[in-house]
Amino acid sequence: MTPQMIPDAVFHTRVRNDAIEGDNPFEWKDQSTADIFGGKRSILFAVPGAFTPACSESHLPGFERLHDDLLAEGVDQVICLSVNDAFVMHQWALSRDVVKVKMLPDGNGEFTRKMGMLVARNGQGMGMRSWRYSALIDDQQIIKLFAEPGFRDDPPGVPMDVTSAENMLSWLRAT
Repeated sequence: MTPQMIPDAVFHTRVRNDAIEGDNPFEWKDQSTADIFGGKRSILFAVPGAFTPACSESHLPGFERLHDDLLAEGVDQVICLSVNDAFVMHQWALSRDVVKVKMLPDGNGEFTRKMGMLVARNGQGMGMRSWRYSALIDDQQIIKLFAEPGFRDDPPGVPMDVTSAENMLSWLRAT
């Protein structure tokens, strides 16, 4: 059986450049899937949207709080992905005091679509968004994927039962 690899995609990110002065010391940098995940053991967790209640109050803070515990289990990086642009992801991290988890904007939904996790959230006025999932990825290969049940367009909400940081940490410690 061939291991499942994460899809090739380009992420339009903003990175800090200390040579730029002022309030906005960032520059655009396109990064590929290989740039971000190549040669690294990563936890990726995807959320329906920045600033949304469950994502802001539980999902993102849980991974930030348990970041060091996850790294102690052999993980190199913890990444939060949302179908939002780089500006929104940056401001969301600032608003939640997130400094350890890397924020990955999938503004066009390219990666999310190729992962088969893009859903319509038109009933909430959110457009196309990611389904909630978390994954352990080793050098672009999916080792374990947790996806919330009930995958479908326009759900009334997206649960957070199996994709939490606590669940990922428990699974890592058991394997």
